Amino acid sequence: MVSRVRLFVEHPLAESARLPLERAQAHYLFNVMRLSEGDEIAVFDGGSGEWAARVIEAGKRGGTLECLSQSAPQRDPPDVWLLFAPVKKARTDFIVEKAVEMGARRLVPVQTDFTNSERIRRDRLQAHAVEAAEQCGATFVPEVAELSPLSRVLNDWPEGRALLYADEAQAGRASPLAGLLACDDARQGGGAPPPAALLIGPEGGLSAAERARLASLRLAAPLALGPRILRADTAAVAALALWQAACGDWR
Repeated sequence: MVSRVRLFVEHPLAESARLPLERAQAHYLFNVMRLSEGDEIAVFDGGSGEWAARVIEAGKRGGTLECLSQSAPQRDPPDVWLLFAPVKKARTDFIVEKAVEMGARRLVPVQTDFTNSERIRRDRLQAHAVEAAEQCGATFVPEVAELSPLSRVLNDWPEGRALLYADEAQAGRASPLAGLLACDDARQGGGAPPPAALLIGPEGGLSAAERARLASLRLAAPLALGPRILRADTAAVAALALWQAACGDWR
């Protein structure tokens, strides 16, 4: 039986390669999805595209897959990062999952002046990113970075990467696409969009000091997200949708 199950594996993919399953993966395939020996699934490792694989060993605590052939090429998302201030647990999970679906290349949790959450479980958020990639058909899994103070991230900001920050103070004052005009102009010649990042603040918004710091950066520009103030998780999806439509792989 050929199933629609997709599984991320941390093993090199090649024809006839044997892929050992971890206990959690075996439980998902054989207990939850009710697969058995001979069934086929799709696998990906984040860099080799998608491959068809067959179950050759199925056990309660493990199993083995055999890699058959590549079924889809590697598709990497555009080079856009999402910087976000962690909010409540479920809404932070939502941000990570939707950012993967929307095609973010890297996820960077940041501690801002008004961030309520002082710590995150990076391993849990990375697992959410893997699950989201499995479900949305992606062949790339973005890295979830460690939580870092926004000031430190800005101090080490890479040269050449634009930073668009969602500023609720601009609600209703500017076109939602105003902060993307430079990116759109850069795409007129064709080719890949320039490296970029989107910053979403916490529910309390960015502080006056943070706005001033961002305004002083040569590569930073404010991004308006329409006439209404959005929740942080909604703003993350809206910002990524605007960027993808103007600069990314939705064009």
